[in-house]
Amino acid sequence: MEYDGADLPMSELRMLLAHAMGADPARLTLMAQDEVAPEVFEEARRLYFRRSFGVPMSHIRGYRDFYGRRFTVTDKVLDPRPDTEALIELALRETFSEVLDLGTGSGCILITLLAERSQATGIATDLSTEALQVAEANAEKFGVLPRAAFLHGNWLEIVGGQFDLIVSNPPYIALDEMPGLSAEVHHEPRMALTDEGDGLSAYRIITRDAPAHLTPGGRLMVEIGPTQGDAVAAMFRKAGLEKVQVRPDLDGRDRVVLGMKPA
Repeated sequence: MEYDGADLPMSELRMLLAHAMGADPARLTLMAQDEVAPEVFEEARRLYFRRSFGVPMSHIRGYRDFYGRRFTVTDKVLDPRPDTEALIELALRETFSEVLDLGTGSGCILITLLAERSQATGIATDLSTEALQVAEANAEKFGVLPRAAFLHGNWLEIVGGQFDLIVSNPPYIALDEMPGLSAEVHHEPRMALTDEGDGLSAYRIITRDAPAHLTPGGRLMVEIGPTQGDAVAAMFRKAGLEKVQVRPDLDGRDRVVLGMKPA
């Protein structure tokens, strides 16, 4: 699937031109009479063609806004999305001091939680060294790097100790759903999107291993696809977690499953 460049909305065209000019899109009207340098025009044209072929706007501009912060993103990490803010909101309702973020990607979940709770510390894991580099850069950008550690590994395999909060937004798209995704999504790392199976394998691993790394009364929270609530909640209960809930995002779709280790 490709974008038809002629169909790009005016808002995106303004963003592309503003990015090429190094200007705020809101100021373009004030700059309407200014002459555009040839090199700026060529850069805007290059960006136009990238966007026409479905390259996400975030990859073109190099950032994505999430929970009031501007996170650096590349094609090596999953774009932070508003859906994930539902997990942040639920986590911030609880008391926590030590956080573990599994499959951190851009680091948006861990970094946001640490930025919102100035006394908390955290560890993040990811199987991609390139993603970890992006996450560390974001942690430094937002001033939480001294309170965070980024580890290269698969889920909890290299993690020791216990945490009062474990969070994750794992790959949950089933293999047979991948062909139906938009062109934009296919520019993101495949390993962050799908488990190449039924979309539930990461939850099986996390619910199997996370309880041993939770303090008594500690909580596990994971983002899910909107049809996965019942299946993932059943895994939580099978793992011995209590007070298991499936909570919606702002659009009313099932988005987060959470549970607590018995105290």
